[in-house]
Amino acid sequence: MPGNPQGSDKPATAAVQNLNQSLTVNPLAKEVGDNQIAFNLDRTIEELLTVLESKEKLLTFVPPEQFQGTTVFEGKVKDSEKVIALTVDDGPWPETTEQMLDIFKQNDVKATFFWLGQSIENSPKIARRVVAEGHAIGNHTWHHWYDPMDAATAADEIDRTAKLIYETTGVKTTFFRPPGGVLNNGLAKYAKDRNYSVVMWSVTSADTDPRAQPSAFVNNVLKGAKPGAIVLMHDGGGDRSRTITALPGMIAGLKQQGYRFVTIPELLEMQEQSASKVDS
Repeated sequence: MPGNPQGSDKPATAAVQNLNQSLTVNPLAKEVGDNQIAFNLDRTIEELLTVLESKEKLLTFVPPEQFQGTTVFEGKVKDSEKVIALTVDDGPWPETTEQMLDIFKQNDVKATFFWLGQSIENSPKIARRVVAEGHAIGNHTWHHWYDPMDAATAADEIDRTAKLIYETTGVKTTFFRPPGGVLNNGLAKYAKDRNYSVVMWSVTSADTDPRAQPSAFVNNVLKGAKPGAIVLMHDGGGDRSRTITALPGMIAGLKQQGYRFVTIPELLEMQEQSASKVDS
């Protein structure tokens, strides 16, 4: 289903091929007898079941077709659908991301992480934990550059990061967030030309403000919250201890307002389904 993580069939395909090879009569079969053939078959079936039951399936995060090649600032859902999407930029980051994951797990929250290639390179184990715990992933370029760039540089920033995301976690994603929300430096154009959904935000925690207290981050989010809102915060790019301090209050306050938490893929799928019901 578009917009949801989809298990890859590559591991299963390889196992099926192995099964087919095992079923081919071996020249030694006459010597070892039927019992050995049965043993080989049982062992291959067991291996196949192990693969199919594995939790380490490859994941693909793809927006519904109507959002491919577009820029999204919020999800357009009914007022009665009190859903909100927390998004986290610039990680994975030592300590901060893991602390954030602990808080999300304690509160049964799934978020969307927009990763920098250089951060993945520095913290691959943390990246794998983010995926293992069920969060969605987006591309945030390699270097976090704001300045205008040519098409070749934009391609390298996005494609190189996409490649490392896949090699590190098995995830393929066509969700993209431009660093700083800059839409006119060549990155967003490159992404949209390749059917990425460019995901912005409608509410910011303003957690990059060096003078603000954690309580201000909480207030910013709670005041700006509305159904379909996309919230911006950060786990990387510097000291984010104030964000970690604020996060439990954000989650508790949003829950008190009646919100439940969805990922960006889930939010856009909800919008698509809502539009389909109206059209029908």
